[in-house]
Amino acid sequence: MSMSHGNKVPATKVLAISAILMALSVALGALTLFRMPQGGSVTPFSMLPIFLAAYYFGVSRGLLVGTGVGILNLLLNPYIVHPVQVLLDYPMAFAALAVGGVLRHHKKIGMVAGYLLGVFCRYLVAVLSGVIFFSAYAPENFNGLTWSLWYNLTYLGVEAVMTVLVLLLPVVRTTLEKLRLQAESPART
Repeated sequence: MSMSHGNKVPATKVLAISAILMALSVALGALTLFRMPQGGSVTPFSMLPIFLAAYYFGVSRGLLVGTGVGILNLLLNPYIVHPVQVLLDYPMAFAALAVGGVLRHHKKIGMVAGYLLGVFCRYLVAVLSGVIFFSAYAPENFNGLTWSLWYNLTYLGVEAVMTVLVLLLPVVRTTLEKLRLQAESPART
């Protein structure tokens, strides 16, 4: 990754930080606050490290971290009804969080807006999976689409709100921005 002053962040540094963020996401995901009956759960900030990989190093790095987290979650806690559902609910859903990295250069809104964009993209993937594979679970007053929209909002929305409230704390944002500067800086010899 090129820096504005011509230096490059060593690949080993990017790889190490990415691995730490991936491990952090999986660990936070294991701390389930609430589990939904047909998959999905509220965790303490497990989506944030994936977004941070994209925010610190770009969308492509975030996609790799998100895909890795999705595969690890599939191995650790699978909920499988169909092979396409597996792709949607695991690697694609977690990788979608990286889309928020497109806002990484917008200093005033980048972190919070980028995180929300990433969560929205994950939500869209989850809704698609819900419509295709879980419509049979819709209550009488819902069709497959409206049920999937509501169902996925209940857990993704709760975690997103919790995370945004934490990201709005000046000390948290300042700390994460300082970590970004350290992550982006070339290694010192």
